[in-house]
Amino acid sequence: MDFIALDVETANADMASICQIGLARYENGKLIEEWKSYIDPEDYFDGFNVSIHGIDECTVKGAPNFKNIANELYKMLDGRVAVSHTHFDRVAINQAASLNKIRTPSCTWLDSAKVVRRTWDEFSWKGYGLYNVCKKLNYEFKHHDALEDAKAAGYILVEAIKLTGMDINSWIERVNKPINPETQNTIKCSGNPNGPMYGEILAFTGALEIPRRDAANMAAQIGCDVASGVTKKTTILVVGDQDITKLAGHEKSSKHRKAQELIEKGYPIRILKESDFKELVALS
Repeated sequence: MDFIALDVETANADMASICQIGLARYENGKLIEEWKSYIDPEDYFDGFNVSIHGIDECTVKGAPNFKNIANELYKMLDGRVAVSHTHFDRVAINQAASLNKIRTPSCTWLDSAKVVRRTWDEFSWKGYGLYNVCKKLNYEFKHHDALEDAKAAGYILVEAIKLTGMDINSWIERVNKPINPETQNTIKCSGNPNGPMYGEILAFTGALEIPRRDAANMAAQIGCDVASGVTKKTTILVVGDQDITKLAGHEKSSKHRKAQELIEKGYPIRILKESDFKELVALS
């Protein structure tokens, strides 16, 4: 039961803009090492991201950039199992490494959200976010602090292993199989129910490099319902890369602005740029 749990926070909707990383090392189901660092993303901080995690330009002043802490990541992750809750953290690491023209850590990734969906029936199709699962397990933590979230993901995996009796290697195989092996693994217009992102409601805005129809099919393949507009039910908004970088994010579409208004009111919407969405699909 040896693994490294990982979580990141980002400065803006560009997932390469990592501003904090937390790592938690587990051996035999026990937390034995912690590591956390603020990161200078060398990019702007969007007020909406700051409102979620509380990290801003002043917080990261004097902090290392991603390239400066890469060796620490290699030391802790290379050759090990890296656990993150959903693929977002993995995508962020890959995008930051690509931006800095360095290699990604050589590790085996395991999505603890996929583990949750195959362990607890009530989370099979919805509600499998970190906060909800930890609430069920009576595990208290400071959400949106990278190290706290990493430890929460690690705790969830340890509890799932105890409950099911399946070891890490078994889970690495199991998460790539249907949630319910007795159901057909088919893609529906409303989203593939066995996809890793099932239950997410996704919308697109801005100028995309790929046709909207193709983008919608990609989203449905990984489990997302695709909506034409942004509502209180929306959980992901994908924005064209060029649109998300205009004037450091100040010129935004009506969908983008509406999503941020809903985020401000407490709705859990994640804003992604198109290239991060593509990476998310590729890694799912």
